[in-house]
Amino acid sequence: MIKRVRLLPFDYAIRNLGRSPKRLALVVGGSMLVSLLVLGAVAFARGMDRALSSSGLETNALLIGSGSEESVERSEIPPTTAGVLAASIDGLELVAGVPAVSPEIQVALPVVAEGAAPAQESAQDAAPAIVRGFQSEAFLVHPQVRLIAGRWPDRGADEIAAAPGALERLPGTAIGSRVLIAGVPFEIVGVFDAPGTTMHGEFWMRLERVAQLTQRTTHSYVVAALGGADFDDIDAFASSRLDLETVAMRESDYYARLSDFFAPIRLLVIVTAILISSGGVLGGINAMYAAFSSRVREVGTLQALGFSRAAIAISLIVESTVACVAGALAACLAATLALDGVAIHFSMGSFGLHVDAPAIAAALAAGILLGIVGALPAIVRCLSLPIPSALRS
Repeated sequence: MIKRVRLLPFDYAIRNLGRSPKRLALVVGGSMLVSLLVLGAVAFARGMDRALSSSGLETNALLIGSGSEESVERSEIPPTTAGVLAASIDGLELVAGVPAVSPEIQVALPVVAEGAAPAQESAQDAAPAIVRGFQSEAFLVHPQVRLIAGRWPDRGADEIAAAPGALERLPGTAIGSRVLIAGVPFEIVGVFDAPGTTMHGEFWMRLERVAQLTQRTTHSYVVAALGGADFDDIDAFASSRLDLETVAMRESDYYARLSDFFAPIRLLVIVTAILISSGGVLGGINAMYAAFSSRVREVGTLQALGFSRAAIAISLIVESTVACVAGALAACLAATLALDGVAIHFSMGSFGLHVDAPAIAAALAAGILLGIVGALPAIVRCLSLPIPSALRS
């Protein structure tokens, strides 16, 4: 017959938390720090994955320069490619009789707010940002993009449109502000948004103006909306037109390969967060050890009253876990209010930290694990002594 363990009342563990407010604050604070680091790392990985997966559409085909399948910034294709593709492939999506085929230039250029750079820093030394050259057909293949203020740049004018993530890089800039791109002043005339994609951190200007600014006679790639066309037809087109030196791939496949390329960075962020949080774990263990070790006589008294060591261990674990979970919940609240959507800039644009259910679950799991692990050394110390020795301590 299985003997039931007589447990200590739950409120006994809760009341013990208030015995030492300073120790409680230390444990809760350490748990909050550990959980916040774990949550931030998971939010970083989730945000990058979400942005890369949302940027490429399964219904779009990409014609990119041979050998540049993992970086459109290095790609160069003839400027006639878009027109040749539209004329050669039947079934491509048409909008008001216009083929949804968009030639684009994507390049990283130094960008700084006009007059904001320190005297010793030239505009050419500013942090690079993604600048995309576009034509009107771009809106047919990028339905994620929408204008939220102002207007789009005019042809031939020194004007740009900026995404919210791009404006965050240049505090104080808005519609009407002027920025220096590769040392040339441009006026911000519009703000567009592409939430959840890497375009959220880009500057857009007219295709021909980017070509003039970068002194290039080639485009970076062509995006075509498939419509009723078969991707295999576009693949065959790229293979047969050796003079164009292009490779065809689905836009979604390109961003999937890009996500694989950045996988080591996501892993590095998570590992770094774990290593840093290990300091908080050790601090929490020390705090719980100090809190519980001073209660050796109390533990001995409980054993003398007939409570088993298992029941006492469970009560101490509950006490520790409640404190650590409180810290984890505080971390989740702080992250939801302060971290969710914060822009992280990288070579392909920017993405927002994504505090979602998996990130919150990881933070809560870290708090629970810290509560259990933190209590174990103190439990061993308290319960290893014989009852007479514990009562005399």
